[in-house]
Amino acid sequence: MSFRPPVPTPDRHVRWPVDFGQRFTIFVDTEEEFDWSRPLDRDNRSVSATAAIPVATRRFADLGAPLTFLVDHPVATDPQSIAAIGAALAGGTEAAVGSQLHPWVNPPFEEAVTPANSYPGNLPDELEAAKLDALGAAITTAFGITPRIYRAGRYGIGPNTLRLLAARGYAIDTSMRARFDYSRQSGPDFLAIGNDAFVGDHGIVELPLTTVDTGLLRVMGRPLHRAASRVPRGLGGLARTGLLNRVPLTPEGIPVGEALEAIRVAVGNGLPLLNFSFHSPTLVAGHTPYVRDAAGVAAFWTWWDAVLGLLARLGVRSVDAEDLVTAVTGR
Repeated sequence: MSFRPPVPTPDRHVRWPVDFGQRFTIFVDTEEEFDWSRPLDRDNRSVSATAAIPVATRRFADLGAPLTFLVDHPVATDPQSIAAIGAALAGGTEAAVGSQLHPWVNPPFEEAVTPANSYPGNLPDELEAAKLDALGAAITTAFGITPRIYRAGRYGIGPNTLRLLAARGYAIDTSMRARFDYSRQSGPDFLAIGNDAFVGDHGIVELPLTTVDTGLLRVMGRPLHRAASRVPRGLGGLARTGLLNRVPLTPEGIPVGEALEAIRVAVGNGLPLLNFSFHSPTLVAGHTPYVRDAAGVAAFWTWWDAVLGLLARLGVRSVDAEDLVTAVTGR
């Protein structure tokens, strides 16, 4: 049975500092390159796209947008990737490092490589813990830090994850993708999770990846998502008619016009934190379905120019990882 996290009550929502205002953050799933259309393979550990990280980090910083790299095991153990991210961290860009667990390429390798086991929260408690320990040790060795922000690969949080994170000094989890359901692939169900940050079990603060409902029926988003997800192409039909469009804040597969409208809705609704995300291989043509060629790379940057420009005009400022942890924990 797929994991369905409990819906937080309003008293669990994060109480942001009075001077926090409205902010945004950008997390980068910093990982190996692989063909997303093919079965997962332990041997897929190439991380050549990380060479683009220093220049990209500087470009984002110049646009007022510090990045947090959620690093997985292949990246944290590759000398060239370590050097590239180290250069980004040392460049005065306010960039930071957290962790991301892809269990199929993260030791110890005790489980079969299956779709269900690709969600780390589905693994036995002891194995999920051991993989977290191996990942944390690799990141500490590579970058000299203890990660405090975590994302489960494939958004695959499970019933034991927050307890395991708390025991390892984490402050923030950002695995839950608001309004998405991965249960048909043996993953978690986040349809009932909204965009507000909240304090989860064991004191871990959850920062859901922001997903905004736009369209004429957006006030009915949650029940309509649940109903439409049971019908083949139901969500797509609602989007095409303009009745309800589910827009995650990512340049990957989301047209810039839809993203700008989603930002306007989120800011207009007073959402304190807009949580953006993309995958590091998207920085280089040919590694993800979203950026196939040089034109795709150009479109990626055009998307960000427009999005960050709108955020600036709306008075929504960035928040770096250090200030984010302080804001949600008070320390």
